Amino acid sequence: MFFGSIPAVITPFKDHEVDYSSLEKIINHLIINGSNGLVPCGTTGESPTLSHEEHKKIIEETIRIADKRVPIIAGTGSNNTAEAIDYTKHAANSGADAALVVTPYYNKPTQQGLFAHFESIANSVNIPIIIYNIPGRSVVDMSITTMIELSKIENIIGVKDATNDLFRPLLTRAKMNSDFCYLSGEDGTALAFLAQGGHGCISVTANVAPKLCSDLHQAWRDKNIENALDINLKLAKLHNSLFLESSPGPVKYAASLIGLCTSQTRLPLFEISDATKNSVSDCLKDLSLI
Repeated sequence: MFFGSIPAVITPFKDHEVDYSSLEKIINHLIINGSNGLVPCGTTGESPTLSHEEHKKIIEETIRIADKRVPIIAGTGSNNTAEAIDYTKHAANSGADAALVVTPYYNKPTQQGLFAHFESIANSVNIPIIIYNIPGRSVVDMSITTMIELSKIENIIGVKDATNDLFRPLLTRAKMNSDFCYLSGEDGTALAFLAQGGHGCISVTANVAPKLCSDLHQAWRDKNIENALDINLKLAKLHNSLFLESSPGPVKYAASLIGLCTSQTRLPLFEISDATKNSVSDCLKDLSLI
């Protein structure tokens, strides 16, 4: 079971190439500050702009640097089923603990197509598969019925739910295996998601506030609800600022302010506005992160 605060790790760039030295710094920073797992090569890691070679090397390096200190959930999704299978096999062979597979973007498959896509990937590997449902970016929304059917496949073990629909965990939990893992993909509603039966959050904010995010989840597990609510309130403005423009632009700027890496993103993402920079900077100062 995966749980707690799991950063969706940013991919650092220097001179528009992957900066593996900064990646090591980031990974160690996240683990030292209490993160409960790591997700490399997700949307926050700018996976659409990575070459196949870069994608695979980042997965390998993350596994090497983490050195089994925390579980690694490798981003292996694609809107090309054969490519997703290749990435997922590579993650499994490299020693990842699970694979995060996004619903296919742009092609807009039917529910039958979604089922066949995930079934094909799951049948190709023994590694646990986590469905990533994010209709805001992929345009297609996996129905509850389809997710219930996919959960019957042995190695499809959980979901990253970025629908921001807090009713969904309640609608699915009663009809699915009790071991099915529910991870939020929305920082702003992560605590509410826990209250609806969730187990953790694959987080953008945890890249730059890993200890606060980890402390929130630990407080919840310790049933210290007041402390969890207090931390949640402290983080609210930062959550909002990190999504004033397309992610990961704001969070990479925040990471640059705390000395983890440059703020560079790859096109078509562009440098964030001065107004967003000021908002992000103010939030980090309020939290004594800079």
